[in-house]
Amino acid sequence: MSDQESSNIDPYKFLKISLNQDGTLTRPQPFPSIHPTSDPSDLTDSQLALSKDFCTNNGILLRLFRPLESLTKLPLIFYFHGGGFVFFSATSAPFHNSCIRMATVCNALVLSVDYRLAPENRLPAAYDDAMEAITWVRDQANNANGCDPWLKEHADFSKVFLMGSSAGGTMAYYSGMRALDMDLNPIKIRGLIINQAYFGGVERTQSELRLINDKVVPLAANDLMWSLALPEGVDRDHKYCNPLIGCSSSEKIQRLPRCLVRGYGGDPLIDRQKELAKMLKGRGVNVTTSFDEEGAHAIELTDPIKATKLFEDINKFVQSTAN
Repeated sequence: MSDQESSNIDPYKFLKISLNQDGTLTRPQPFPSIHPTSDPSDLTDSQLALSKDFCTNNGILLRLFRPLESLTKLPLIFYFHGGGFVFFSATSAPFHNSCIRMATVCNALVLSVDYRLAPENRLPAAYDDAMEAITWVRDQANNANGCDPWLKEHADFSKVFLMGSSAGGTMAYYSGMRALDMDLNPIKIRGLIINQAYFGGVERTQSELRLINDKVVPLAANDLMWSLALPEGVDRDHKYCNPLIGCSSSEKIQRLPRCLVRGYGGDPLIDRQKELAKMLKGRGVNVTTSFDEEGAHAIELTDPIKATKLFEDINKFVQSTAN
């Protein structure tokens, strides 16, 4: 009996999606979109950060968040949202609100990237969009006269971090690897924040099998999302999916900046996240881990206590790495 045969979950019904004949996907809209708020007079009492949108030359939406009280140069955190490369947007309410809290707690600028989704745009489209966002900021930093005032006045380009959750955590890792081969001056990427990364592989892990019918990421849905996200005709051991098999040389990996790797024991992907941390440590990367046995995939979007711990971990990591 195969893994999938032992599960009664229909992944299309579980994800509430349907694949159209032209290869596009009909998706649910579980969360409202939120508009940016760049005028302090328009903020509610609970909002402590401003936000405004930009577009790269290729039309990738970037949403920049900054704390209301920002009198000094601040670290800049690139944020990549989750959703299995298939769902959601930088404008989706949970991710917009998370960026507000991150900017506030960490006293940092947060740039959320609205990357293209699969299957309409299969990988490496999302990875390409992440790098386009990074190079857009680099170009802003090098354009003294044309740099946006928020970035010019508040961004410390020598203290840049790549952060993401779920598929976004995967993007933070692969973006960090790609950035090693690029001239990003004056940007200096000081750290990667990899929260509950969405990695995969052909061989099942113990946590995937133990949580085969997980309420958030059951194995059948996990497999379907990877089949929609990866290039057609490849399996989950492709380099875009499995960093242990498709990884680069030790010499390149050991050049990565400091990494924070986080996860929860109730996440089917926890074993892969721990394997990544072990691999990075084994290749000489400075790795900080934060693995909590209590919690499920994406729990910080629904549990305020877990969300607070996430932002506290990010703040501690940023402050200790940036100083």
